[in-house]
Parts: sequence; C-alpha cells; structure tokens
Amino acid sequence: MSSVRRAALVLVAASALALTACGPSEDGAAGGTGAPTATPPAATPSTPVKPAESSKPSTPATPSKPVKVPTPAKPVSPSTDPDYDVFPCSTYDVTFTASLAESTTSSYLLKITNKSGKPCRMLGHPVVTFGDLDGQAKKRGAAPGVEDAIRLAPGESAYAGLMGGLKGPKSKTVSSIAMTMDTESDLEQVPLKASTPGFNVSEENSVTAWTDNAEDALSL
Repeated sequence: MSSVRRAALVLVAASALALTACGPSEDGAAGGTGAPTATPPAATPSTPVKPAESSKPSTPATPSKPVKVPTPAKPVSPSTDPDYDVFPCSTYDVTFTASLAESTTSSYLLKITNKSGKPCRMLGHPVVTFGDLDGQAKKRGAAPGVEDAIRLAPGESAYAGLMGGLKGPKSKTVSSIAMTMDTESDLEQVPLKASTPGFNVSEENSVTAWTDNAEDALSL
C-alpha cells in the first residue's frame, strides 16, 4: 500500500475517534449536553389521617325514681274545741213539759231537759202545733246564730215562752200542744206532747227562741 493511501486511512480513523470523543453520551443524547435533569415534583405531604375518635362512653341511663308509697293518713285527733262534735238537739235528746205562766193571756213556759249522755245545741225556736188544729205558733223575736246557740249539757234545761191571747169570736182552746226542735236538717223527729188545758189558740199565738233561763223566756 502506498504511503499516501495509508496516511489517508490514519486521518479518517483519527477523525472518527475525535467525533466519538466529542459526541453526546448516551445519557445526554436525548436532552443535549448539560441539560438539567428534570426534578420530580415534590410530593405534597398528605394530610395525616386523624385517628378515629374513640366513641364516647354512653351515659349510663338514669335509674328510675322509686315510686313513693303514700303515707297512711294519720288518725284525726279529736279537736281541742269541746264543741267540735256538738250537734243540734232533736226530740230524741230531750224531755218536754209545759206549765201555765199567765192565765189571763193563756201563756205557757216550755221547758226541755237534755236526757242524752252528750251535749247538744238548742237552735232557733221550738216548732209548736196545737192539737188537731192546723198551723203553728209564729216565731217571736230573733234567735242566736248557730255559733252562739245554747249548748245544753246532759241534765241541763232550756226554756221558751209560748204566748196565747185573749179569747175572741175566732179563738179556740186546746188541751195539749206538740213540739219539735229546729235542727236545720231533714231529720225526722217524733213530736213531744205536753198538756195545756184551756190554751187559747188565735192569730196572736207566738213562741220565743230557746233561752237558758225561764225569766227571759217569758219577757221577750
């Protein structure tokens, strides 16, 4: 081989080596020499998952209140008022008499006595009727109220005045009268009778309220 041709081969080989030395490496072939390597985006830290809250302990159920057993009612003690159980007198509690007090006017003193073993109250006026005649004696004067009514103890007596009248063309006489008590109730009573010979019955007949003495009974 000639020296010229050998020199040309050497030159071609040198050029190839030079190109190989200056060419991009395999790593930089795609991006070029010195191209910055792309930095992967920083991972955004995920929000830490909060641990599941432990379920709150359930509030214990409030125990139901025990049912109160009603307290037995205390026995009612007797009142300190001595008259708390004093009821109106009826004809079952008393005896009854009538005595002539004034013959001119044919007036009688009516008397009752408590024969029961307990006190009772004398209310209002006696209810007086005349034998078989209709009608009754009119009330004379006012009677005390219930709270002020006479308290008649066992064995004690109360009085009322039965006023007659002068004899006239329309008057009549009876030999007995009957009496019942004012009890301010529908209590049925048995009328008590008393002898009243020659008692003059007229429109003037009247009877006083019960009193605790005979004098007041005849003067009212």
